[in-house]
Amino acid sequence: MSGGTVLGEVSRFAARVRDGGIEDGILRDARRRVTDIVGIALAASGMEPARVIREVVEGWGGKGRAGAVGGGRYPAASAALLNGTLAHALDFDDTHLPSVLHPSAAVVPAALAAAEAAGASGRETLAAVAAGDELVVRVGMAGYDPKLGNSVFFEKGLHATSIAGTLGAALAAAMLYGLDEEGIGHAVAISASMGAGIIEANRTGGTVKRIHCGWAAHAGVVAAEMALHGLTGPPTVFEGRFGFLQAYLDDRADAGVITRGLGEDWELPRVFFKPYPANHFTHAGMDAAMKLRREGLDPGEIEEMELGVAPPVLRTIAQPEGEKARPKTGYAAQFSGPFTVATALVGGGGLGVSLDDFTDESVKEPLKLDLAARVRCVADEECERVFPNQFPAVLRVRLKGGEEREARVMHNRGGPENPLSDEELEVKFRDNAGRALPEDGVAEIEGALRNLEGSGDVGEVVRLAGGGRGMG
Repeated sequence: MSGGTVLGEVSRFAARVRDGGIEDGILRDARRRVTDIVGIALAASGMEPARVIREVVEGWGGKGRAGAVGGGRYPAASAALLNGTLAHALDFDDTHLPSVLHPSAAVVPAALAAAEAAGASGRETLAAVAAGDELVVRVGMAGYDPKLGNSVFFEKGLHATSIAGTLGAALAAAMLYGLDEEGIGHAVAISASMGAGIIEANRTGGTVKRIHCGWAAHAGVVAAEMALHGLTGPPTVFEGRFGFLQAYLDDRADAGVITRGLGEDWELPRVFFKPYPANHFTHAGMDAAMKLRREGLDPGEIEEMELGVAPPVLRTIAQPEGEKARPKTGYAAQFSGPFTVATALVGGGGLGVSLDDFTDESVKEPLKLDLAARVRCVADEECERVFPNQFPAVLRVRLKGGEEREARVMHNRGGPENPLSDEELEVKFRDNAGRALPEDGVAEIEGALRNLEGSGDVGEVVRLAGGGRGMG
């Protein structure tokens, strides 16, 4: 691979990271992301998407080289498909802004599968996760248009998470399979022909989005295995006339952002952990609702509400209006501005709102439906100025007696300006993992995950996660 290409610099970065060119703080951050994803996957392990994908991969067959959350051993690519599906199925996985994508849900499952198949150490796995996440985020940022104030991927209806996630998954898997710098480059270049995903399901329904990260993880592992056996990809796969950036982003891509400061100025610590299991566009609205609730707001006294957000957000959480006010399923409710505000006003578990608030039964609760019907979603100028570096919101409430209340949230909970503490992340993990494992099992896997930075065994983590069947 030519060192003067984007791919050459990415490959050199990955090889350097694998050889120890990574700080302990970045490895610790990667371990937190692995822990977060494993907990989410456990919580999702009994859901319908898990059943669907499990039946698919069992039909494929093959030698069991890697374990799946919820049980079973499969070829590495199949395990990555199943675990990646679980990682994204609840919309609870981490988010980077302003690229508006979820890096870890594709990269971590690919890394776990490849690490187990290759017998890699915990520390090697964390380094691969860090590098893979970093590539995903930077490719996403290459598609961010400052003039537009939004992702070009998103504007075109493309799911940057699954498209860029395929590249990061391939990078991580290639590192763990022991490919040299050139081989890593070929794996990434091959994977550029495999990424896909459209986001119409965010607006009008369907469960296909839940498998996007699984397919990205699967494709990344397949690409790495193909490179391992001698398949090659184009050296100018990113910046070429018919390369990735031109194909997905036309002439609006910023190729330089992929390599500028790569390995020195890490984006990974700036990736947001999600406190709530819902589309990230809804989070600030929920924070605002919870703030008003803590200040003594009585939901029964509400006459009407106005949720102000950045204009691009309206397409996802406010339209079509009728479907957002009365979502048909718990999954659809996760993409509804009105329903998530109503849910936060009523109150929930976890870190304020939990998975129990987004079941198919919860969307039928009369109080939530009544409150959701009182929410009108509008564009807000101040939110527009901040978006998409944050996903802010302002909630204005008029009470039946005529009094008005307002809460404005400009920094999302879980990001660098308003981070979740280690203790809060532990609450999230235990709540998620506890939906699939007994209390002693949760403690055991939590300890195994914590040990990954030292002498921890990836296979032990996956084995312990094999007993889970959450959300069933």
